[in-house]
Formats: sequence, structure tokens, C-alpha cells
Amino acid sequence: MNNLLLKKTANEVRKGIVTAVYNAKAGHPGGSLSAADIYTYLYFEEMNIDPANPKKEDRDRFVLSKGHTAPGLYSAMAHRGFFPVSDLTTLRKLGSNLQGHPSMQYVPGIDMSSGSLGQGVSVAAGMALAGQMDNAGYRVYTLVGDGEIQEGQIWEAAMFAGHKKLDNLVVIVDNNGLQIDGPVDEVCSPYPIDKKFEAFHFHVINIDAHDFDAIRAAFAQARQTKGKPTCIIAKSIKGKGVSFMEGQCAWHGTAPNDEQYEIAIKDLEEISKKLAEA
Repeated sequence: MNNLLLKKTANEVRKGIVTAVYNAKAGHPGGSLSAADIYTYLYFEEMNIDPANPKKEDRDRFVLSKGHTAPGLYSAMAHRGFFPVSDLTTLRKLGSNLQGHPSMQYVPGIDMSSGSLGQGVSVAAGMALAGQMDNAGYRVYTLVGDGEIQEGQIWEAAMFAGHKKLDNLVVIVDNNGLQIDGPVDEVCSPYPIDKKFEAFHFHVINIDAHDFDAIRAAFAQARQTKGKPTCIIAKSIKGKGVSFMEGQCAWHGTAPNDEQYEIAIKDLEEISKKLAEA
């Protein structure tokens, strides 16, 4: 998939995020939108997956550690064909498979249920170790938030992954700089993120999370890296694509009202028009 098609797809994923959260009247749009390009690249380009056979043995695994950004994951999976895009409007509703955090019991293609923050790297490292022990060819990816890496379990898992030389593991940090209580560097600074992961024997790559050339190169480099896991620190914009949400901490966990939803969709439709003319 070329970059223009990836951009168009990511914009559709963003429309799905906004629509899902709006219909739910609850959810987390900011961090879902910031990671939309990463979700899109993973599900449409990087990972060996098959929506028609979501449990195939040699599939690549994905663990969403920052589980509250499930709207982003759901939207990417829906557009990839794991379930109908129309299901996004059922987010968080009684009886829906698409609850506030992803569940492997109810959603085809989910490899691990997400809940409390800080657990994803541990689970992903376990999957990666199992793959190595079985001489399996699959790779494991996990997405964490930059506020989430304030959790100590993240670093216990990183120490384990580096020690075990899990070169089939990729940790992606969505570095949008904001968490529910404010800027991450003011709440409890995790910086320098790259030096911390390097200290745990990771190969570290810093990228612009909204540049598909950079995203493509980073994942290619991760595949070529042997003898150590990779951490991709993706510098992103919280609320990316929606004018009034961009860079605003308030949209960490707030749903748009009717007027705001119209503005958000208009913003994203404008992006669609520009991409169609590119």
C-alpha cells in the first residue's frame, strides 16, 4: 500500500474513531486519533494477519497496552475487515462486542484483552518468548502510551525482554505528550524515553508518528534488528486530524456533542478532499 492510500485509510480510521465515541457518548478520542497512523500501518501493511482466519497460527500478534484507546484499534480492524464498520456505532453499548477495552472473548482478531495500564509489554514479551521457544516466525507488537510508561511494570517487562534478546518484539510508544492529568513531563516525566529503553538493551528508533515514510522505515529497521527487541518512539499529536482536539488534554476521555461531532467530521472530510486531489 503506498503512502497516499495509507493516508486515506488512516483518515477513514479517524472518522470511525470520532463516530464511535460520539455514538457511545463516552470514550477516549485523543489518544486514539494520535495513534491512528500507527494502527493503520500495522493492520494494513506491517502485520501478517488474515481477517478471514483471525486465529491462524503463524499470524503476527498485537497487544494494545493502552486499552482505553480501543476506538482506534476497533476502527482500524473494522476497516481491515475483521467486522463491519457499522459496528463502530455500538461502542460501549449493552450487548455490543465493542466495549470500552478490547476483549479477546468477543472480538475476532484481538490477541489479548486490555485492562489496567502497564500490562501490555509483559504480555507481549511472553508471547514473543513463546514464539522463540517454538521457533515460530511470528512477530509481536504492543502499543503503549507515554503516560502509561510511568507504570513500573513496563520497565520490569522491558528488562526481561532485553535480557531474553526478544528480537521478534516491537514496543511502540505513542508519545503525544499528554495524559489525563496534563502534560506527561509535568505529571511525572518519563523523559528521556529513548535512553531508558536503550538502558534495557532495546534498539530504539525515534520517529514522527504521522509520517508514513518514517513509520515504514522504522518497522523495516525493526525487522532487520537481531539479538534485541525494538522500541519505536512515535512522536504524535493528541487528537490528530480534528482541529479543536489537537494538543488538548481535555479530549483524553471526552466524547463530542452534536455540534462538535459535525465540526470533527467536517475537518476530516476536508482532509479527504485534499487527499483525493493529491
